[in-house]
Amino acid sequence: MTPMRWMITALSFAVMIGVSIYMIVGWSQEGASLALPASAHLLALIAVAVEILARSFKIRWSARAAGIRLPLATAIRTSLGGDFAAAITPARSGAEPARFFVLSESGLPSSSVLVILYSELFLEVFSLAFVVLVVAMVFRHAGAVLVTLVSLVGAYAGVIIGIGVLALYLSRRNTGGPPPRWARRLRLHAGHWRTVQRALRKLRSTIDSVERVSMTAAVSAFFASVVHVAIRLAVLPALVLTSVASVPLAPLALWPLGFLYGAAVVPAPGGGGAVEVAFRAALGHAIPLPLFAAALIWWRFYTFYIYILLGGIAAGSTVLRAVRRTERYERDVEEAVA
Repeated sequence: MTPMRWMITALSFAVMIGVSIYMIVGWSQEGASLALPASAHLLALIAVAVEILARSFKIRWSARAAGIRLPLATAIRTSLGGDFAAAITPARSGAEPARFFVLSESGLPSSSVLVILYSELFLEVFSLAFVVLVVAMVFRHAGAVLVTLVSLVGAYAGVIIGIGVLALYLSRRNTGGPPPRWARRLRLHAGHWRTVQRALRKLRSTIDSVERVSMTAAVSAFFASVVHVAIRLAVLPALVLTSVASVPLAPLALWPLGFLYGAAVVPAPGGGGAVEVAFRAALGHAIPLPLFAAALIWWRFYTFYIYILLGGIAAGSTVLRAVRRTERYERDVEEAVA
C-alpha cells in the first residue's frame, strides 16, 4: 500500500486500541482483570477453527458445484488472505481483490475464480438470512437487538443483491462496442472501458454457468456457510458464560453478529473504534462490570485480531501484492475521470 494508506490504517488501529483502553479504564471496576478461564479460551479457539474450516469448505464446495477442482489448503489460504486484506483496508474493500489474487495464483483462470467468488458471496447472503430467521424464532422476545439485527442483515443483503442485479444488467447490455454515454460522462476512455467489458463478459459466463451447477455440492456449500455464520454467535457466549452463567444469552449471541456485519459499512480499516463503542453501548449493562473488559478485549481478539495474524502468515505477501494492484487500477480510473 501507499505510505498514506499505511498511515490511515495505523491511525485507525491506534484509535481502536485507544478506545479499548478507555473502555477498560473508564468503565471497569477497580480490580477488574483481563483473565478468563482456560475453558473460555479453548471454546473460543474451537469456534475460530470451526469457522475457518466451514468457510473454506464453503469455497471448496462452491467451486465443486461449478465443476472446478480446488484443494482445501488453497481454500483455507483464500479465506485467511481475504480476512487479512479486509482488516487493513477501508470498509473491508480489499477482501475480494485479495481472494481473487490468491485463487488466480493457484493456477485457476479468472473466469473460474469469478464463478467461485460470486457463488460464495451469494451463499453468504442466503445463509445469513437463514441464520437470522432461525434466531428470530428462537429469540423472538429479544426486542431491540432482534430488530437491529434484522435491519442490518436486510441492508447488507439488499446491497449485495443490488450489486448483483446491476452487474447482471450491465453484463447483458455492455459487453461490446464503444463506451456508452454514461461511461463517457465519467470520462472513461476506450482503454478503461475495454477492461470493464472484459470483466462483464467474464461475469456473463459466470452467470451462465449457474445452469450447470451440481446441486449436491451447492447444498453442501450452503450448509457450510450456515455453520460459518452460526458459529459467530457462539464466541461471546463462550467467553462470558464460562465465568457468569446467569448472563442472558440473547444479547450475547445476537449483538456481536450485528457488529461484525455492520462494521463493513465503517470506512476506517478495522472499524476505527466504532465496533468497540457499539459493544459498550449495547452490552455494557448485560455483561457484569468486572467481566466487561475481558469480554470486550478477548471477543475482539477472537473475531478480528487473530484473523489478521493467521491471514498474514497464510498469505500476507500475496495479499499486499493484490492491494497494490487494486490501488494502481483505482489510480488509473481516477486519472481517467479527472
